[in-house]
Amino acid sequence: MPTTEKQVLNRLYFVTACVFLFAFTVVGKLVSIQLSEGDNYRRLAQEQTIRNFTIQPNRGNLYSDDGSLLATSATRFDIRFDALASNEKNFEKHLKPLSDSLSVMLGKPSSYYQNTFKKARSLKNRYLLLVRNLSYSEHMRLRSFPLFNLGGNSGGIIIEQRTVREHPLGRIAERSIGYERFDENGYVTRVGLEGAYGEYLRGETGQRLKQKIAKGQWKPISDSNEKEPKDGYDVVSTININIQDIAHHALLSQLEKYEADHGSVVVMEVGSGEVKAISNLGRTSKGTYYEKLNYAIGESHEPGSTFKLMSLIAAFEDKVIDTSYVVDTEKGVLTFYGKKVRDSKYGGYGKITASKAFELSSNTGVVKIIDNFYKDDPERFVNRLYNMGLNNKLGLSIKGEGKPYIPHPNDKKNWSGITLQWMAYGYNVSLTPLQTLTFYNAIANNGEMVKPRLIKEVRSFNKTVRRFDKEILNPSICSQETIGMVKQMLKNVVDKEHGTGHDLFSADFSMAGKTGTCQKNYASKDSDKLKYISSFVGYFPADNPKYSCIVVIHEPDKSKGYYGADVSGPVFKSIAQKIYTNSPLIDTIEELEKESETVIENYEAFYVKAQKKYKVVPNVSGMSGMDAVSLLENLGLRVKVSGNGKVTNQSLKPGEKIEPQKTIVLELI
Repeated sequence: MPTTEKQVLNRLYFVTACVFLFAFTVVGKLVSIQLSEGDNYRRLAQEQTIRNFTIQPNRGNLYSDDGSLLATSATRFDIRFDALASNEKNFEKHLKPLSDSLSVMLGKPSSYYQNTFKKARSLKNRYLLLVRNLSYSEHMRLRSFPLFNLGGNSGGIIIEQRTVREHPLGRIAERSIGYERFDENGYVTRVGLEGAYGEYLRGETGQRLKQKIAKGQWKPISDSNEKEPKDGYDVVSTININIQDIAHHALLSQLEKYEADHGSVVVMEVGSGEVKAISNLGRTSKGTYYEKLNYAIGESHEPGSTFKLMSLIAAFEDKVIDTSYVVDTEKGVLTFYGKKVRDSKYGGYGKITASKAFELSSNTGVVKIIDNFYKDDPERFVNRLYNMGLNNKLGLSIKGEGKPYIPHPNDKKNWSGITLQWMAYGYNVSLTPLQTLTFYNAIANNGEMVKPRLIKEVRSFNKTVRRFDKEILNPSICSQETIGMVKQMLKNVVDKEHGTGHDLFSADFSMAGKTGTCQKNYASKDSDKLKYISSFVGYFPADNPKYSCIVVIHEPDKSKGYYGADVSGPVFKSIAQKIYTNSPLIDTIEELEKESETVIENYEAFYVKAQKKYKVVPNVSGMSGMDAVSLLENLGLRVKVSGNGKVTNQSLKPGEKIEPQKTIVLELI
């Protein structure tokens, strides 16, 4: 054999051997994969076509103190159709009656649905969207229609459920009610009561098996879930919807009148610390107001003259003065290291007692007292404030509580020659409105400082899972002797002949409190940038306090007014007057601590009605307005409400057939 031929054959043998070796390697690898990793690859393939999807549970309801709904979860259903699920015989037999039923329920002509279904079947559409956002009763009605009543496998109906959070009060107290949201990365944002008590409200998720079909869509494999979701517990808050409504509208009216930037109101029950109302409103670029931020809890700022109470209590407790101590206001101007302290009254008040200096809110009077007795030992003054707990957070469950700031002489970085004097009348210190209110509430409560409470209990239907009881932060912030003195001073502030709040005096009911007017941006040399914080904090009635309240309004229009007595004081009076008118304030604190039979009855009545499947309009007479709205809207009705309280009349009579999107008018008293 010639050499050239032999070389060609050798090369051919070599190539053939390489091919066989490669083939053998591939086969070996395939066998290896099949034996060692086959289960893993089969699992991955299955995951790409069959997957468990999470079903969110119904979040628990959030109730007011009388059992009315503040937030509730409503289940909504989206209905789709698998056009290839049913056989030809069933499809032809039920097409027209199904289309007729859908026409009656959804409003489009029967011919529209017939054509839609035929087109979907011809295009082999296995995920045709029919309708979104059906209520539970609507989706149950639709499931009973011809063809659909054969189920998912034979009838082609695909039911997808989800939950939405609804707030019967609308935008009122929206920020305080709050929310809990999870993003696609699992990051959670918690706001207000919903966020603070999410562990009780959120429940446990369920699982539903779905199969991947055309166009990346997923279809449930069966009508049942792999794991049923477990609904969350219900939470009963301390919020009173009537007081909340009063506080919200009183604040809103004053913000609009003075074109202020933002403001907040808190109403608290003196003995228990239960927060009955909390409203936070901020101005938009269009001049309207809504709940931007929870200013009452989160915004720490210089309190101004409302801090004078804390300063004088320190002096009373150290027994360096009493209410009769006389101080010279020195024509209304004091100077410390070139910085001036001025009274709002030109020329000052002359020589006046310590109690009068407080009642008239004399800056020079209070500052001079603190300077006289603490300039050589400022640590003594600050330690007294610390002993009263003013430097500590309240420890609220709601996220975002602002941090109080009370500088200490040992902190050389933040202490200067004028720090003590500026602290005396509410500058160089910082508190949130709720922290300030908690201190004043302690005065009303004879020295016992209670932690503000926004939740009464967690419930599972009619069983209490956890009760939140009164929590004492400080059993006695000062002596009873001091309490007696400052109570009279606070009462005199609102007396018609005494203090800065004399215009708020009412012969019909008594109040006690303190005005506050604090400058913002005072370091700026531009007078146009000088803004004010107007506040009023106190309690009512003056002699047997039941409620405490704080009103803080930021940056009112200076041309219209900015003093606490003019801007915030009227809000306080309006709230006190309306609460007093609606409730004569004759109940004792002990009675308020008892479990309310009304709350239990309202709660149980709503729960029982909400579980029923209605085909006709239910009788909601006697129900709380908020509960009736939630029940009827879940039935697909449009609800309009007139008045407040319980339902006395309904425009659609009980027993009438439910027609989706039909309007029902409720009259409440």
